[in-house]
Amino acid sequence: MISSIFITYQELMAHITKTAQAKRLSLDWSQQTLSERSGVSFGVIKKFERTGKISLESLSKIAVVLGSVEDFMGLFKLTSMEEIKSLDELLEQKKRKRGRK
Repeated sequence: MISSIFITYQELMAHITKTAQAKRLSLDWSQQTLSERSGVSFGVIKKFERTGKISLESLSKIAVVLGSVEDFMGLFKLTSMEEIKSLDELLEQKKRKRGRK
C-alpha cells in the first residue's frame, strides 16, 4: 500500500489504474468486456490502463461495474466535527517564539 502522506499525483494515478486493472482481471473480464458493461469505449479503457488518463465520467462508470462505488464515494470525505478545531483554538495553540521589543 502506498503511503498517502508522500504521494504524487502520478503515483496516485498509477495506483488507481493498477487497482482497477486487478479488479477487472479478478472478475476474469477482458478490456472489451469491461467496455461493453460500462459503456466506456474500448480505446478509453485501453488508454486508461496504459497511461492512467481518463475522464471522471468514464472512471465513475468503471467504478460502478467493477463494484467499487463505495471506494469511489469515499473520495474527499469530510473530517468529523470533533477533529476540526475552531480558529480560536488554533490561535491559542500558537506559542510565541520571539519577543516584540
